[in-house]
Amino acid sequence: MEPINTTGWRSALAGSQMLFVAFGALVLMPLITGMDPNVALFTAGFGTLMFQFTTKRQVPVFLASSFAFIAPILYSNQTWGLAATLGGLLAAGLMYILLSMLIYLRGPGFIRRLLPPVVVGPVIMVIGLGLASVAVNMAMGKAGDGSAQLIDYPLAILISMASLTTTIIVAVFAKGIFRLVPILAGVVVGYGLSWILGVVDFNAVGAASWLAVPAFVTPEFKLAAILFMIPVAIAPAIEHIGDVLAIGSVTGKDYIREPGLQRTLLGDGLATSAAALLGGPPNTTYSEVTGAVMLTRNFNPNVMIWAAIFAMILAFIDKFGAALLSMPVPVMGGILCLLFGSIAVVGMNTLIKNQVDLSQPRNLCIVSVTLVFGIGGLMIGNQTFSLQGISLCGVVAIVLNLLLPRADEALEPVQ
Repeated sequence: MEPINTTGWRSALAGSQMLFVAFGALVLMPLITGMDPNVALFTAGFGTLMFQFTTKRQVPVFLASSFAFIAPILYSNQTWGLAATLGGLLAAGLMYILLSMLIYLRGPGFIRRLLPPVVVGPVIMVIGLGLASVAVNMAMGKAGDGSAQLIDYPLAILISMASLTTTIIVAVFAKGIFRLVPILAGVVVGYGLSWILGVVDFNAVGAASWLAVPAFVTPEFKLAAILFMIPVAIAPAIEHIGDVLAIGSVTGKDYIREPGLQRTLLGDGLATSAAALLGGPPNTTYSEVTGAVMLTRNFNPNVMIWAAIFAMILAFIDKFGAALLSMPVPVMGGILCLLFGSIAVVGMNTLIKNQVDLSQPRNLCIVSVTLVFGIGGLMIGNQTFSLQGISLCGVVAIVLNLLLPRADEALEPVQ
């Protein structure tokens, strides 16, 4: 199937769909950390625009609230306050920029040595499968972490499966313009069914005003908060590399070479620093959107520019944000079951396409440990700084690849 080439209003329509895909996680992170969701919406759009123009509009990704920073932000807020935390986040964004300069000086060659297919494949699989429990919990009417039952299970399953089925049918059988919006179709059907079943609560929508300026916050600079936050940037920087490799596998392009990892990291760093200057959470590339890009085969980066513009405009429309927040979790839960799974398939295809021999003990060890650590949710660290998920898997896969001898270096088998 050839990718769809979209221009004009078709790009705008597809962009609105991408914003729907990202919206749930985008606003959830600031709600958890005590930040303003409308500020997060604005800074996600602004950061995406900065990223797109830094990377010469070549990479179809959308940037929004990074979950890797949740625990450090909560700790920093309690210790030094929100303004000082924002100062630390600004410094973390500058760390991305310094890393991009290092890659520019050294060239991408050492990145390729660190990230061969045997490392990239399982890391991409973890990006999708590590989030599988979130999608399943939401599909069953629970919070993403499974901590609370938000909607009765029978209703939740009915809604989520309707959303998922609609998305699959439109993605596989639709023709023309309708091929562009399988996720939006799933959202419409799921939301409509939720309304019919009486699951949607519109009280917050009625209470919200039409227009409101987001509550922007100016950062303060405290050395302790800055020194605390800078090392935290290492983990999401590794996650960034994994996401860039994932979207490259989806589109069939080598973004490490062109526009270059130095540009994508620079764009991410500028977006994170800009968000901190305005009071928003740090940005990162979104796996949900990568899955949507794969499903729709819409590789046009202009779609993300439209999504960014919509996000910035809608940040000032309070009722819209309230309406999307009222969307029951099973609606997106059903759709995410497909999107997260499709990312895992990209990682699997990376191993197959590059003919990674899993009968070799070193390759088997790298892939196996990476998958189990990621899917099992292993965490190494403490409450203030930890590695888990894609960040931990990236580190483990890279270290194992460097330490374990290759087939031509290994000892002869014992007779």
